[in-house]
Amino acid sequence: MSAPPVRTLADLDGDVLAHCAGYLGARDVASLAMACRPLRAAAYCDAVWYRLFRDQWPFEEVPRGALGLRELYIRRHTEVHQMKFDDPLSAIYRLNPAEATPSHLMLDRNSIWVCQGPVAKKLSVDWPEAEVVETHRNHGARITCMRLFSLSDTPLFRSDTQKNEKALVTSSTDRTIRLCWKGHSRCYKGHSAPVTALADKLLADSESKVLASGGEDCTVRLWSMSTRAKNHPLIATFHGHEKALSFLSVARHKSSLLVSSSKDSKVKVWDTVAPSSGSSSCVGSTHINSSGPPIAMKCHESLCYMATGSEVTAIDLRTMKKASVLALHNHRILSCEMLLSEWLICTGRKDKALLWDIRKAQELPNIVTEMQSDGPVTLLHLDPYKVVTGVPSDGQVHVWETRTGELLNTLSCGEPARSGVRTTVSAMALDGCRMVMAGSSPEGSVLHYRDFLRSSAPVPLAGEEVSRFWRPHQFCENGDESEDEDYY
Repeated sequence: MSAPPVRTLADLDGDVLAHCAGYLGARDVASLAMACRPLRAAAYCDAVWYRLFRDQWPFEEVPRGALGLRELYIRRHTEVHQMKFDDPLSAIYRLNPAEATPSHLMLDRNSIWVCQGPVAKKLSVDWPEAEVVETHRNHGARITCMRLFSLSDTPLFRSDTQKNEKALVTSSTDRTIRLCWKGHSRCYKGHSAPVTALADKLLADSESKVLASGGEDCTVRLWSMSTRAKNHPLIATFHGHEKALSFLSVARHKSSLLVSSSKDSKVKVWDTVAPSSGSSSCVGSTHINSSGPPIAMKCHESLCYMATGSEVTAIDLRTMKKASVLALHNHRILSCEMLLSEWLICTGRKDKALLWDIRKAQELPNIVTEMQSDGPVTLLHLDPYKVVTGVPSDGQVHVWETRTGELLNTLSCGEPARSGVRTTVSAMALDGCRMVMAGSSPEGSVLHYRDFLRSSAPVPLAGEEVSRFWRPHQFCENGDESEDEDYY
């Protein structure tokens, strides 16, 4: 008896494939399109992208004939991530004026983490209100660094129902590190001086994850995130730096390597697999000649990029040699953001922000665009869609298009109705099309949250008529929606 013929996805009818693709999200549909030609044809079907558009923006009108629905979805997605609208969902939360000015901010969807002196808070935004859902007063002094890690990688994890939760890790000048989630907390003690740095990722271990910290005692310490290490979480202490630690970053080409930098611009690489206390775990070291302490550090593949003084230096972690140098010619770097997957680096200085393409040869002009400023750019954000720059004394930030440097929007930290009140910006955080700013005024500190996902009114440009495309769609009371019939 002969075997039945082998069937593949390519044997299915195109309409069937398109129907199946209709159950996927936008990211999965994009992945489906890269599999093969039949699946690409199904993934590019207008009916699929019509549903995705309607799910994301149910009240937006879908025009006919201008673009394919996939292109329309991409354009709309780009517009909201570039924050090119005047009517985002907005929520303002007033902080206790008796507490310190916010110094650290993090944003994850509708959750905001903010630090005020020794206090860390989590706010949940349920438009138009924002409320504090967690308050952690575990530290006895100012918080110096704040990180979010998956709760499942920490000893506070208990069940699969918590797998999407995030745990907060903070370091402080009180020489301790705190791991917090809701009402639970763990304290890690071992540093003999203020803790100044936490690693940007957890290190990989054979049994559990490992947290790295650095402090003014010039040591790097490793802490086990295993539940079995509750009483003795300190794994190792690395010596070798002569100044306080500034940054810690996990190497991307090997997750057991930890890169550390100190205030004297010395960079060291540590092998954290079966570590031994002391300096024997140091597998690489170099020094960057600089007139100032490190401003930013980030690892990408086998390279480590560090901004110091007026330069951004790339170090090959395999040889500890300088791979390239980006020089600003005696202009001190005040802030630096890196989008290394796109080969872009943005630097802030006293009068502007500069966006650099680091793929171009060093002897060629490699400035992508310049973004002018009325003061020192100390607040900076960079992603594939936008650059956000801020001068603390201005009380507002500017949003620029990443590739062209075109000014897209200007956003104030204070309330629009209270334009006479002078507000300064102390911190900002962004997550996709969402932004939160922390500011202060004579009336106290505020958090201003904006979500551009459902925006519909574009920012009016000088000499340009506002397009009717983004006006909210008005549904007829009798339910007459003829355009739905075009796709189903």
